[in-house]
Amino acid sequence: MRKAYEDGHRVVLVVATRGENGEVPEGFLAEGEPLWRRRVAETEAAAEILGVARVEFLGYIDSGMMGEPANDAPGSFWTADVEEAAEKLAAILREENAEVLTCYDDHGNYGHPDHIQVHRVGMRAAELAGTPRVFQATASRERMIAGMERSGQPMPPREQLQAVGTPEAEIGTVVDVTPWLSYKRQAMRAHPSQISEESAFLAMPDEAFAVAFGTEWFIRPDQEPGVVTDDLFK
Repeated sequence: MRKAYEDGHRVVLVVATRGENGEVPEGFLAEGEPLWRRRVAETEAAAEILGVARVEFLGYIDSGMMGEPANDAPGSFWTADVEEAAEKLAAILREENAEVLTCYDDHGNYGHPDHIQVHRVGMRAAELAGTPRVFQATASRERMIAGMERSGQPMPPREQLQAVGTPEAEIGTVVDVTPWLSYKRQAMRAHPSQISEESAFLAMPDEAFAVAFGTEWFIRPDQEPGVVTDDLFK
């Protein structure tokens, strides 16, 4: 987002939920303060850092992690009618005359229900609005596994690893964002209800942070895999 902003593009961030079902340490919130209000403020703060001109929330409720009761709660994004949600997003795309839409890949990168629904809604909204270029945010499966191995942490079962990210051979858009890593770290820091100062993300030395977050990966459905481009606007 910061790269697009600095390249002269208008950047709009659309968020499906307000993150109501997250977890925070006891005493993190002020007395009577709902988590969603804090997360809206954090999103807006991060958006300003990244050069976002407009932030919109679609108004659905956080569905929690896959398999939790929150998945099926009334108003959850996971249970939303895709056509209805897509029309809400399409209305914004039309207002902005959007050239590019980014959403998640078809498994939400790692299986989060709201990420999967973002993929479904985003793809349909682009059809409804006639948005010409759609990129699905993903990650290199090989590099994610290599990073886990380097960390020395216990590895998840193989079947779980096969559901994370996308094989590099299937990825056609690879964007080097290392010049904007300071903004990315600042934007993460703007979300203390999700990413504490003690978290692995913020505790990483600069070199490790660059390896983990210096590249962004996208699938474009109408692009031949393996034909790599680094520009979402071409």
